[in-house]
Amino acid sequence: MTVEAAVARARYASAPGGSRGRLYAEPVSPTRNAFRRDCDRIIHATAFRRLAYKTQVFVFHEGDHYRTRLTHTLEVAQIARSLARALGLDEDLAEALALAHDLGHPPFGHAGERALDRCLAAAGGFDHNAQTLRVVTTLERRYPAFDGLNLTWETLEGLVKHNGPLIDRASNPIGHYRERGLPHAIRSHAESQDLELWSFASAEAQVAALADDIAYDAHDIDDGLRAGLFALDDLSAIPLIRDILARIQREFPDIDAPRLVHELVRRLITQMIEDVIAETGARLRSLAPRSVEDVRHAGAPVGAFSPAMIAADRAIKDFLYPRMYRHPRIQRIMGDAERVVSDLFGRYAMHPEHLPPEWSHTVTTEDDSGRSRSIADFIAGMTDRYALAEHARLYGSTPKLT
Repeated sequence: MTVEAAVARARYASAPGGSRGRLYAEPVSPTRNAFRRDCDRIIHATAFRRLAYKTQVFVFHEGDHYRTRLTHTLEVAQIARSLARALGLDEDLAEALALAHDLGHPPFGHAGERALDRCLAAAGGFDHNAQTLRVVTTLERRYPAFDGLNLTWETLEGLVKHNGPLIDRASNPIGHYRERGLPHAIRSHAESQDLELWSFASAEAQVAALADDIAYDAHDIDDGLRAGLFALDDLSAIPLIRDILARIQREFPDIDAPRLVHELVRRLITQMIEDVIAETGARLRSLAPRSVEDVRHAGAPVGAFSPAMIAADRAIKDFLYPRMYRHPRIQRIMGDAERVVSDLFGRYAMHPEHLPPEWSHTVTTEDDSGRSRSIADFIAGMTDRYALAEHARLYGSTPKLT
């Protein structure tokens, strides 16, 4: 199966007309199917707009050309649509999942998440995937009849389970959640809606998760080169990248560096997309699912890289980790960012009157655990620049993060 040979909707695709519906019943839209409506609600959400000023790797003021959470999200959505189209899946559902997948990230990326996780240690910790669920089911308050965005069951399922089941059939947490248990937001939502946490998610959710991996690999290479954290010659240590660079330079021996980098990123994305299409297509042919339920109940994911691309993906991440994510410059900035988030949490916990009125009222009426989660909700919704401005307001000064 190739990109050019895009197939009609597959019988194992999620069908908007067959959706399990929304937690709160609403009239059907006369102009949009259920999954397209989810996409539109996510795009118009306040949390989506805030992604424009949230860190991907580089803090927003370090340069206009680095990825933010928003530009990363849009790139993931494009890749997810391409995968869904080629595999006969529902493009709207894949896009909705890609658009929403990072809504729960706090300011300063994983540094902010680490800080909030420590601050919430006595209340179950902080998990950005669970926070995404909380954003779309509780924290977005735009509609008169319900809190959240009232997204379809399929979109919520995909957001929670895009990396696989969370529990076994005996309801024991597995994988990432084995030691610490399910996050509060997921446990709380399960009381009102069963997302079948023991099963796999739809094929659309699985390819959206792979699209996230593809975007990370390709665009972190681009941003790392732009920032001077490593050079093109260093990338030759990665066999897949070395091969792509060699092909480009054979075809275009006089190519300048900026065009070479762009062509590298473009071809890497293409090669990874084509690999997912081939491997996922082979798995689907072997499983021969007759419905989306067959995909959910399969004993393994249907969306995947091939073994060779898994190794290449691992090599790229092993290259980037010490040179980019653990680079002394990035570590210094992210260390300061963690302190900003921790300081904010501590100040709001001691002085809830420093919160905006709508938040201080909520915080002062809850128990200790609920108070901590509400403070974390407020901080997690901040953009980088708002967090820095709040820190300066409350403390008189703030790290420059440069």
